[in-house]
Amino acid sequence: MGRYLDGTVGGAGHAAAILAASAPSGRLFGCDQDGEAVRAARSRLAEYSGRFEVRQLNFAELGDWLDSGSIDGAVLDLGVSSHQLDVAERGFSLRLDGPLDMRMDERMSRTAADLVNELEADELAKLFFEFGGESRARGLARALVAERRMSRFQSTLQLAALAERVLPRRGRIHPATRIFQALRIAVNDELGRLDEGLRVIWSLLKPGGRLAVITFHSAEAKHVKEFGHRLALNYSIRGDSDIPEFRETKRAEMKWVERRALQPQRDEVLRNPRSRSAQLRVMEKL
Repeated sequence: MGRYLDGTVGGAGHAAAILAASAPSGRLFGCDQDGEAVRAARSRLAEYSGRFEVRQLNFAELGDWLDSGSIDGAVLDLGVSSHQLDVAERGFSLRLDGPLDMRMDERMSRTAADLVNELEADELAKLFFEFGGESRARGLARALVAERRMSRFQSTLQLAALAERVLPRRGRIHPATRIFQALRIAVNDELGRLDEGLRVIWSLLKPGGRLAVITFHSAEAKHVKEFGHRLALNYSIRGDSDIPEFRETKRAEMKWVERRALQPQRDEVLRNPRSRSAQLRVMEKL
């Protein structure tokens, strides 16, 4: 029983598990900005016909579809999906040669190639540092701008090769990993959409409803933690300074189901290496 939401339906693994666990009458609403994911999810969930609805949209847009206070539980599995990484034409993989795209919603106009070829060095350095945490962002940005004067960047492996020449390798992690992450976040406005999406999904939850969020990098995790922290406070801040004199008492709106983020066990990482950086946080609406 119940009404549930999967805001990043992807390959529908979570959606299928929710429908199975909530049988016979539980209903699931799913969305994804990736049209391929939506089509794949509808196919995978066919056995649950009549109990689910999946639409192509970003979870920040859910307020235009679902009513406030109508959902018993929601899940967000952030970041890039395995399918997107494994299809070279989508441009997310730094190991497969494909166009420098990285759009999760292919209806969008701006691609990673547009950013790489058009932003100034200072803008690129800021992007690589803030969204990728790359400490040598300035050096890479200067090298990138110098190289594109001779030839525009068009493919994933072209960019990956530059990063490998300029940046030191850290163990088994490819030097371009953080750069690809930063470009993907920027192309899809992931952090801005995350902030808006958390607010919207929270409004959809019933009291007692839970929101589970899986993050894969520190920037996502920080935004989720800050969102939860604000809701868990039993006071509001009057003015710009969080000092006792400016606090006003209010009811906390949320409690953490677990005080610390849950991380995958070793056996799960061995089965699925891409899960190694995953962190799960669960909030309950009061």
